[in-house]
Amino acid sequence: MKKSKLAYYAPKAVIVIVVLFASLLCLFPFYWMILNSFKQPLDIFKVPVDLFTTNLTWASYQAIFAYGDGLIWKAFLNSFIIASLSTLGTLFTSSMAAFAFAKLHFKGQKIWYGLFVSTLMVPGQVTLLPLFMVFSTIGWTDTFLPLIVPGVMINTYGVFLLRSFMVSLPDELLDAAKVDGCGFFRQYWNIILPLSKASLVTLGLFSFIGSWNNYFGQLIYLTNENLITMPLFIAGLKETHMTGIEWGRIMAASTLSILPIGIIYLSCQKYFVQGIATTGMKE
Repeated sequence: MKKSKLAYYAPKAVIVIVVLFASLLCLFPFYWMILNSFKQPLDIFKVPVDLFTTNLTWASYQAIFAYGDGLIWKAFLNSFIIASLSTLGTLFTSSMAAFAFAKLHFKGQKIWYGLFVSTLMVPGQVTLLPLFMVFSTIGWTDTFLPLIVPGVMINTYGVFLLRSFMVSLPDELLDAAKVDGCGFFRQYWNIILPLSKASLVTLGLFSFIGSWNNYFGQLIYLTNENLITMPLFIAGLKETHMTGIEWGRIMAASTLSILPIGIIYLSCQKYFVQGIATTGMKE
């Protein structure tokens, strides 16, 4: 009996230890960033490395909030506006396109969907210059529009993700709705969307995080200080000190930058895991 219990629990114990070790490896960079944001400037590069210390200070955070007369608040607001509008627009347009590809049967449906998904193979660098020229011509530079509109108009991965879930929903639900006189939009709004909550949350998290951290796009299209975002704010901290980079301040700003993402993820974790687990179960 003892041997059988040992044989039963030993593999599970090994799995738990391996997963715990992997989790610690993933969490360590965040721990190191947060710890250095509280360290004294001279202690950050102390040798040997001090992984546990009580000599902590709020000086880096105080300097961040005082920098540029509270410029960080403007950066937070601008990043939130861009990420929120981009996410809401992406969820609406991607879910409508996914509904059409998953549940509306039309001639050449699979061919059009295949061509649409094939655009995932086109690198963003290929379309970067043409898009910049177009947005410069129509006067969209130094506005939030280039950072919002393209993702709202077309998000191939979002359509692919939602469509992969929607095909698993039974067609009988829509057939019953048709009998009751529901049109296509009511079927989409009253039946498909409520059942797709988990996949919508998953796509929303991906879209929000991607838009929040879109440093390259923000660097290209935004030059006005009033339109500064969190990635640009953090990058600008490297250029404000001629004597050297203030890594404590950069770590503090980075810690503050991931707070909204962490709060949103923890609030929606259940739906996120469910959306990842159920997407693509049926094709």
